Amino acid sequence: MNDRPQTILIVDDLPPQRRLLGEFVAALGYAFEEAASGEEALAAFARRPPDMVLLDVRMPGMDGIQTLAEIRKLSARLPVLLITAHADLREAVGAVKSGADDYLAKPVDLDELAAAIGDALGPRATGSGPDAALPAGLPPELVCRSAAMRHAVRTAAVVAASDAPVLILGESGVGKEVIARLVHKLSPRAAGPLVAANCGGLPESLIESELFGHTKGAFTGATTAREGLFRAADGGTLLLDEIGELPPHLQPKLLRAIESGEVTPVGSDAPVRVDTRLVAATNRDLAEAVAEGLFREDLYYRINVIELAVPPLRERADDVLPLARQFAEEFAGKPARLSPQAAHAILAHPWPGNVRELRNAIQRACLLCRGDVILPEHLPPKLAAAAPTDSTPGEGRLSQVERATILAVLEECRNNRTHAAARLGISRRALIYKLRAMESQPEK
Repeated sequence: MNDRPQTILIVDDLPPQRRLLGEFVAALGYAFEEAASGEEALAAFARRPPDMVLLDVRMPGMDGIQTLAEIRKLSARLPVLLITAHADLREAVGAVKSGADDYLAKPVDLDELAAAIGDALGPRATGSGPDAALPAGLPPELVCRSAAMRHAVRTAAVVAASDAPVLILGESGVGKEVIARLVHKLSPRAAGPLVAANCGGLPESLIESELFGHTKGAFTGATTAREGLFRAADGGTLLLDEIGELPPHLQPKLLRAIESGEVTPVGSDAPVRVDTRLVAATNRDLAEAVAEGLFREDLYYRINVIELAVPPLRERADDVLPLARQFAEEFAGKPARLSPQAAHAILAHPWPGNVRELRNAIQRACLLCRGDVILPEHLPPKLAAAAPTDSTPGEGRLSQVERATILAVLEECRNNRTHAAARLGISRRALIYKLRAMESQPEK
């Protein structure tokens, strides 16, 4: 029996894209080879035919469509997956009709890529793909009990190994910077600096100097030279938050810096080499901004080699109470419990401001709470109004939220009812009454 892993040939003219795809398919359990052009792909094919080809459409010289035609002359059945920018979708669809097995649009969705490879070659049970266990060494402030957040963290771990630019998407307050810091921590650049800047918070007149630096005397007030954020992050990672707010006149300069690995300080004609990985974040729809002419299309595709979405808190119900308890301990300086009514109110709230709103609500509660238990009256009024009124143990029906809270706490406490009752802020007897009520009350 041949245990040699199946080999995937990755054809793309951009080294960061090849590395990212290579590391991902390796995590899925496949071997891979790289080719920077159609010509190199055909030469690699001649040396040893691969089991599958991931083929970029837009390349200098022989493009992906031409390369596909040559591959089909050599093998009619070899799986070929095209990777295409949105502008080339029509051409890619035509290529599927003439020989490609399928296509993926950039930015590549890793779930879709894994599914497409699995469909073509069959899954590799290595336990290291996107559905594997969480990476070791996660920071304690990163709560990821929910499936949605666990997926985001696993994807971040895969992406971290590459130097490819990453675009982190998510609503305001979801924790995009936490994920960016995780990408840096899990990357080979972890020993280097992580420099963060908010493009929307920098004065437009100074943002070029902030990013690329300036020489002494470059403009009025420039009494000393400044190295800029790109150079400050040399050997590490530069996080540009709210990248969608970058002024249009600076977008070509950012694109040039990413592509060339060089920055030119304001007031200088001499470019300076930098070794900086870019991680960008935004809560805007950049594809829509491109369509409206507010964001350069070439820059969008350059920073969006891989897209990493951070889910909103309303899609992470399993994370809400653990986050609330974590914030309570942070602000109270000691473990603080949530009463069942407070927990009910917290779970019932949709959290439009996401993790930031939850953190502020718990900070307020800790300031008002004089004991060890956070009650509904300590929460913001709009949350407190959703809290259930007290009832005698065993009376009334348990809400779906209260049921979910009890089950989640029991799981955290490994079904130790004494510990669970303490965590819930009720007596052990009251918890037993509630469990009996749950047994007699079918879940809807």
